[in-house]
Amino acid sequence: MRSVTKLLLASVSVVLIASKWNAPTFDPESLKGVKVVVTGASTGIGEQLAYHYARFGAQIVITARREHVLQQVAERCLSLGAQKALYIAADMASESDPERVVSFALDQLGGLDYLVLNHIGPSPFSMWDGDVDHIRWIMKVNFFSYVQMAWKGLPALEQSKGSLVVVSSLLGKMPSPFVAPYSSTKFALNGFFGSLQHELAMKKSNVSISICTLGLIDTESAMEKVKGKTDVPAYPATDAALNIIITGATRQPEGYYPWFTYLLSIVKDWFPSITNYSMRSSYKYEP
Repeated sequence: MRSVTKLLLASVSVVLIASKWNAPTFDPESLKGVKVVVTGASTGIGEQLAYHYARFGAQIVITARREHVLQQVAERCLSLGAQKALYIAADMASESDPERVVSFALDQLGGLDYLVLNHIGPSPFSMWDGDVDHIRWIMKVNFFSYVQMAWKGLPALEQSKGSLVVVSSLLGKMPSPFVAPYSSTKFALNGFFGSLQHELAMKKSNVSISICTLGLIDTESAMEKVKGKTDVPAYPATDAALNIIITGATRQPEGYYPWFTYLLSIVKDWFPSITNYSMRSSYKYEP
């Protein structure tokens, strides 16, 4: 059994090294002047995405619910070097706002090169209490709005040979305690956009789709939720954002941050009992 385990781990290491070796080269100049939409950009990963794109000299439209915060982020983007930094407040649980955001960007920018879907709705970090209405709501925010925006943006991305970047999570590949509603939306994203990747490739589309799998990131909201409930390490939002941008810019179908999320997504089915035990023991539960 030990020899088999060693062989499997060695195989994974070879895959990791090979994928790193064959990774496309990122050219920062390729992002100068590009037309970008970033959702969930008032705080956390989305805010950092906006700042990185600004430093690369992009033209940016950012969106979130809080208009006054968006204004502050847009002003900083301009100071960091963005060619344009526009904002539009929107509620992604709305039937019309997701498409309205894309229409606004197309009108203001005259096209679209990158559509970066990053927003999420708040969800409790706790045992599921049977609240089905919350799951319906968070599916609208975390999943259906992504589908709406993608469909609205695809024609413009087709014209520009652009990229659709979907920010997902390791919790969309391997579920953990306390996140049933959130995890269900990320599984839905992976399934839908994974399928859409195949369909666009079969149609020889100009559009690339990048699905970015993240571990625990040190955003203020995430840290507040997990405080005292887990010892899982958190990683910097600014580094996660840069990883997402590079994944999209190099048109990779998948991206992982931090690196070991890739390893976990591979080995989770090889050793299910060990994986499940490790997952449950990483969280504290007090009835």
